[in-house]
Amino acid sequence: MNKSNIDKLDSNTAVIYRNYIKKIKIKEVLNFKKNCRKKGLKFFISNNIRLSIHLNLDGAYLPSFNKDFKHLNYNLKKKFIIIGSAHNIKEIKVKELQNARLIFLSSLFKKNKNYLGLNKFKNLSKHTNKKIIALGGISKSNEKKIRILNCYGFAGISYFK
Repeated sequence: MNKSNIDKLDSNTAVIYRNYIKKIKIKEVLNFKKNCRKKGLKFFISNNIRLSIHLNLDGAYLPSFNKDFKHLNYNLKKKFIIIGSAHNIKEIKVKELQNARLIFLSSLFKKNKNYLGLNKFKNLSKHTNKKIIALGGISKSNEKKIRILNCYGFAGISYFK
């Protein structure tokens, strides 16, 4: 995502820097942070809490495959937010134990191996008192269906492009 994409985002939007292939470039992350702060957006790094703390970001995102608990020993600022993703009850419970404040639950509409659909999504979200974010296959055409889920918000990659 470049600066022009960030400029188009609503102030209720958060940005997650997610890169599992290449080595993280600190200069690039700091540039994202600067652009997000100018726009009033929250900015998170995926799967690297230590770096998020070191760079004074708003928080960190823990993907469903991250089952680590080392960060519970870190001194986190009060405003530091841990968010996570889950696809089933077991992963929801792991994210609760990791102190995730928000949990992305997927995949809502995208018909992949983690496909939930509306009913299963609604049932899974009842297994936690954490705020739930809908994820997966969300588009302008199915955005209205999200309102019946009573979730905190929604996320997507293609939706914001």
